[in-house]
Amino acid sequence: MEFSLFNKKLYPWILTLIATGVLGIISFEFLKNYDTTSNQDIANQTVLVKNENLVMQIQANGVVQAVRKVNLSSEDAGRIVKLYVQEGDRVIAGQIIARMNSTRLQAQVNQNQALVEKAEADLQQKRTGARVEVIDQARAKMAQAQADLERVKNTQKQEIDQVREEIRSAQAKVRLAETRLIRYEKLEREGAIALDALNQWQTEYKTAFSDREAAQKKLEQVQNSKQQEIARQEAALQEAKEVLRELENGTRREEIAQAEAEVSQAKAQLAYYQTQLNDKVIKAPFPGIITRRFAQEGDFVTPETSASATEGATSTSIAELSSGLEIEAKIPEASIAKIFQEQTVNVQVDAYPDETFKGKVSLIAPRAVQENNITSFRVKVALQTGQDKLRSGMNVRLAFLSKPIKNALTVPLAAVVTQPDGQTGVYVVNGESEARFQPIKVSTANSDRIQVLAGLKNGDRIFITPPENLKIEGVDSVNVNW
Repeated sequence: MEFSLFNKKLYPWILTLIATGVLGIISFEFLKNYDTTSNQDIANQTVLVKNENLVMQIQANGVVQAVRKVNLSSEDAGRIVKLYVQEGDRVIAGQIIARMNSTRLQAQVNQNQALVEKAEADLQQKRTGARVEVIDQARAKMAQAQADLERVKNTQKQEIDQVREEIRSAQAKVRLAETRLIRYEKLEREGAIALDALNQWQTEYKTAFSDREAAQKKLEQVQNSKQQEIARQEAALQEAKEVLRELENGTRREEIAQAEAEVSQAKAQLAYYQTQLNDKVIKAPFPGIITRRFAQEGDFVTPETSASATEGATSTSIAELSSGLEIEAKIPEASIAKIFQEQTVNVQVDAYPDETFKGKVSLIAPRAVQENNITSFRVKVALQTGQDKLRSGMNVRLAFLSKPIKNALTVPLAAVVTQPDGQTGVYVVNGESEARFQPIKVSTANSDRIQVLAGLKNGDRIFITPPENLKIEGVDSVNVNW
C-alpha cells in the first residue's frame, strides 16, 4: 500500500517529466531542421569565389557564304548545245558543265591539222634527203635533156645545110640567067632577036635573083630559130644538172630551217583554233556545288567581263559554281585588337538552336570599312564543323574566344553590383550568414564571369544576386568596362 501511495504521489511529477522530454525533443528537431533549411537557402543563393582559367569572348553576327564562287560562261558569245548539270549537283575540277556550238571551229581545226601534217612531211623529206629512185629519175631527166640538146643541134645543122644547098642552087640559076641575059641583050642590039624575047630573059633573071634572096633570108631564119631552141634546151639541161646535184648532195641547211619555220607556223595556227575550240567546252575550274543555273539548252549567251562577279547573270553566264563554306563578320574597331589568326570561334544558328559549331579565324581584313558612320573590319571564319548543315546566306551568331587568363580569380557577372555612390562590389556572406557589401576591383569579363583583381580571395562565399532586402532597384547592376 505504501508503494501504491508512493506512486500516486509521484505520478504528476512523472507526467511532467515525460511531457518536458517530449517537448525538448520536438524543440531540438525543429531547431535542427530550421538550421538545416537556413543553411540550404544560403547554399542555393551563394557561390564560392574561385580561381580558374577565364576565357574571354567577343560577340558578333555573321553570314555564311561560299569560300569560292564563280559564274561559268564561254569566252565568246554562242549557243548552248548541251547542258549537263542541275542546281545542287556536286562536280569535280575539270568536269564538263556545258558545250557550246563549235561546228565552224572544228572545221578550222581539222584544216589546220592537215596543214601541220603536210609541213611536217616536207620537213622530214628535207632532213632525210632524196630517195634512190628520185635521184635515178633526176639522172634520167638530165640525160633526156642532153639528148634533146644534141637532137636540136643536129636538126639545126641539117636544116642549115639544106638551105645553103638551096642558096647555091639559086646562085647558079642567077649566074646562068645573067649570062643568057647579056647574050640576048647583045643580039637584040644587033637586031637578031625581037624585044619580046629579051624581056623573057630579063624576067627569068629577076626570078632567079629573087629565089636567091629568099634562100638567103631562109638561112637567117633557120639559124635564129634553132639558136633559140638550143638555148632553151641548154637551160633545161643546166636545170636538170642542178636538181641532180642537190639531190646527190642533200638539202641545204637554210632550206631545212625554212621548213622548220613553216612547221612552227602551222602548229601555232592550229593551237590558236584548238584553244578557241576548247573554250567551247565549259568545265568546272574547281570542285564544288552548282548553286544556280542561269540558262537552258538552246539559249544564246553573251558573256561580259563583269559576269563572273555578278549575282544575276541570266544573259551572260550559264551557271554559278560555289565551293566550301565560310562565315564573314564585321568586327567593330574597338574590338578588332582582340581578334587574331587561328582564333577559335563558336558558331550558333537559329536553325540548330541546340548545336554549337566550331570555326577558326582565317582572315582579318587589313583595311577598315565605314557603314553608317561605324568603322569595322571584315573577318572571315573557316568552318571546322557544320559544313553539312549550314547553308550559304544563313545568319549566325559568333563568339570569338580569346586566349584564357590562367588562374584568374572570378565571380559570376550577375553577382557584381553598383552602389549609389558608384562603388562596384558584391555581397559576401559573413560568419552569421548575413549579407555584407564588399567593394571589389574588376577587370575583363566573358558572357557570364568576370575577373576580380582586388577585394576578394579564393574561397569567399558571395551572393549570386543581392538579397531582396538589400537590392536597390535601378542601381544594382553591373557596369564594367573591358
